[in-house]
Amino acid sequence: MEVKSAEFVISNSDYRKCPTDGLPEYAFIGRSNVGKSSLINMLTNNKGLAKTSVRPGKTQLINHFLINKEWYLVDLPGYGYARVSKDSRAKWQKMIQDYCIKREQLISMFVLIDSRIEPQKIDLEFINFLGENGIPLIIIFTKIDKQTQREVAAHVNAFKKALAETWDELPEMILTSSVSKYGRANVLDRIEEINQTL
Repeated sequence: MEVKSAEFVISNSDYRKCPTDGLPEYAFIGRSNVGKSSLINMLTNNKGLAKTSVRPGKTQLINHFLINKEWYLVDLPGYGYARVSKDSRAKWQKMIQDYCIKREQLISMFVLIDSRIEPQKIDLEFINFLGENGIPLIIIFTKIDKQTQREVAAHVNAFKKALAETWDELPEMILTSSVSKYGRANVLDRIEEINQTL
């Protein structure tokens, strides 16, 4: 897929206030500081589309970006560590869960995992939550340029092993690097393939 246009449409805190045009939505989510904004900017070839920050928790709302005037890339708040109050975190959690479960236009979740670290309980719990609620998902491993191929493979295999404890069939997985743009075509082509089946 070639990204010809990517434009910000709306930010809000309620799935019921999301766009009403019925276009398919592909949502991106991950732990705070997983490299989500950098990945979104890399996918869209627009360095300023999603705001990047060294401070975790930059994204606090549901952000819709219209791609090629055909589908929405949805940037969701990160889960896990962020320097905000427990009340704010609880509101984020409800906002994310409501969007995941109740948003009819959601076609697939892309869950971002930092390829450099051991499996994290919070990532596994969120992926299990999606599975338990029948929400389609694809796992994206980020930052693979930060380590050797052997190290990447070891961390990916460890994650697969941890996930296999609760999953009979593992979700699809894609390796990416926002720096080298590795995996960009894989992600965009996968979205295009799914769109063609709708």
